[in-house]
Amino acid sequence: MAIIRKILIALVVLLVILGIAGFFLTRGDTAELSVDEVAGTDPTLEEPDPESFPTVQIAKPVGWEEGALPVAADGLTVTRFAEGLDHPRVLYGLPNGDVLVTLTRSPKAEDDGEGGIMASIRGWVAEYLFSEAGAAGDSPNQIVLLRDEDGDGVAEKQTVILSEGLDSPSGMSWNDGTLYVANHNAVLAFPYELGAETVTGEPTKLMDLAPGGGHWMRNMELHPDGNRLYVAVGSVSNIGESGMEVEEGRAMIWEYDLTAGRQRQFAVGLRNPNGLDFSPWSGELWTTVNERDMLGSDLVPDYLTNVPVGAQYGWPWLYYRTNIDRRVEAPMPAYLMEYARYPEYALGPHVAALGLVFTKEGHRMGDGFASGAFIARHGSWNRKPPSGYDVVYVAFDERGNPTGKPVPVLTGFLNEDGTTKGRPTWVEWGGDGSLLVSDDTAGIIWRAVAPGAEPGAGIERLQGRRLEPQRELSGSPNASFGEDDYARIQPAE
Repeated sequence: MAIIRKILIALVVLLVILGIAGFFLTRGDTAELSVDEVAGTDPTLEEPDPESFPTVQIAKPVGWEEGALPVAADGLTVTRFAEGLDHPRVLYGLPNGDVLVTLTRSPKAEDDGEGGIMASIRGWVAEYLFSEAGAAGDSPNQIVLLRDEDGDGVAEKQTVILSEGLDSPSGMSWNDGTLYVANHNAVLAFPYELGAETVTGEPTKLMDLAPGGGHWMRNMELHPDGNRLYVAVGSVSNIGESGMEVEEGRAMIWEYDLTAGRQRQFAVGLRNPNGLDFSPWSGELWTTVNERDMLGSDLVPDYLTNVPVGAQYGWPWLYYRTNIDRRVEAPMPAYLMEYARYPEYALGPHVAALGLVFTKEGHRMGDGFASGAFIARHGSWNRKPPSGYDVVYVAFDERGNPTGKPVPVLTGFLNEDGTTKGRPTWVEWGGDGSLLVSDDTAGIIWRAVAPGAEPGAGIERLQGRRLEPQRELSGSPNASFGEDDYARIQPAE
């Protein structure tokens, strides 16, 4: 009898908890600002409104009707390049015009039985959110080759070229007979010759990566010199609430030296970096980053920014350099606010910015899209009203700096009833100069192009004169440091 009573009490407690969670999940914070007001080089950053339960508004994927298309910007058309794919995410264009796409989902979570009933509830909620967003299920773990054999803008050939050795794969790169693939837990190198319709031979592991976690995708970009790989690894958590020990090796971009065979941390404090590309103006690495949640529907905007070596963007303690997140329990490193960087360009709150490419020589997007960056905004799950669910263009000036507000390129994914036809995920250049966009929940690769447009010119690399090194000190000796000029208080480590 006592056992039955305990079971009944546990069920009542569980129902109460679920009822309270459901109450808050169906309400949440409604945005007071438009997405554009929280985008650009000078976004409006409202006062934070910390939430005990996240705002939840999921646009459930319902798919595209036969023949239906996204809405393309004026001067562009959009067609289906490939379809019938199982959750396509990262696209990678090969030098011969073939396109590779990873069919992937998150890795299976390992349940160690620890954490008790609250851990189980969090697991159920996460599974529900994944299911509603169209991301639930086993990972296909495949790389598919897409080839337009007759030049009509449709990939007649869709061939699985690799499945062995893949575990929730994301980023890809190719150079000199080697295909590099980022699994969720390691970077692998496979022998692969252009044009081949299968990958043969055993892979070589180059480096381990922190596995899985809340942000499991691992994008990759090869340096234009061909001797370095850059790998983006997102955090486990929102703001380090699981402890900073589990974040070791995460929330950062790694650099792997292919010649030396070793890696180093390249940039840190990036909650969930995704898209990677090198600026054609400066040659510098840029990335898209998904910022933190549960500070309201207007905070914090995801962003696009450059990534110089040693960059620190402040996560989890800071956002947009000077804004302290008071919810973080871990001690903040000394002087972090002094050396944390301010992101170059805000992309809007909770838009889930993923794929990124800069304008490339040979593009066929027309003069209106000839000098900037294209970004896939996968779409929010925790903003009212929803944000993202589109592909946008960010114009850059002649000095390689972002300007203005995001310009819509592909829209029409969201339906008026709150559902969505699909979710734009990645962007990549096709061999013919068209822009390819993966739509993971719909299983489609879209192709956007400006009809009749001639191949565009490449962006000219900026050249500058280096500053000569200062070889001797000059000036007044009174400007030198004295014993009273040093800090008397030892800062916290």
